[in-house]
Amino acid sequence: MKFFIDTANLSQIKEAEALGILDGVTTNPSLMAKEGITGEKNIKNHYKEICKIVTGHVSAEVIATDYEGMIREGKELAALDPLIVVKVPMTKEGIKAIKYFTKQGIKTNCTLVFSVGQALLAAKAGATYVSPFLGRLDDVATDGLNLIAEIRLVYDNYNYQTQILAASIRHTMHIVDCAKIGADVITAPLSAMEGLFNHPLTDLGLKKFLEDYNKLNS
Repeated sequence: MKFFIDTANLSQIKEAEALGILDGVTTNPSLMAKEGITGEKNIKNHYKEICKIVTGHVSAEVIATDYEGMIREGKELAALDPLIVVKVPMTKEGIKAIKYFTKQGIKTNCTLVFSVGQALLAAKAGATYVSPFLGRLDDVATDGLNLIAEIRLVYDNYNYQTQILAASIRHTMHIVDCAKIGADVITAPLSAMEGLFNHPLTDLGLKKFLEDYNKLNS
């Protein structure tokens, strides 16, 4: 399973990359705004900076909601760097745009997916990634993990090559559960990834090893 970090913060991206586990980055306008990055030129330059840090795909989201605008923005984003994946919303216009980009050899990430039917449309249009938002489903008392499992079943039934990118990851167990049910990718905050390191028995074991070493060498 691939690990993407969901942020526009360069320091966090560098930290995740230094761990040796990072496979890519996802961003969105909200994450850019959180870092104080506004304006089309600044946002594009920031994408370029991200691409200098990582070796995997970087999802860059279109702002337009109409077909022509998505095509125009998507082409501009894809031209920034070969690592860029154009992030397109799950709408009628978005699916049409994904089909166009697929024919042009431009990689896409279909975002804001909340149902199996939507994921099926994205796969048929040729999306590189589909992003079901499991955390947001959990927020409205719906089983987000079940959605990912159902998408996995449908994609395996028909051998769709679209990768399931589990988004809206809220905590470490989301990552573990996504791995169990066969998500191809998770995108998560750095804190959720770092949570995988933690176990009290590891801490106790290391403490005991050090105590024994110090006794032998005192």
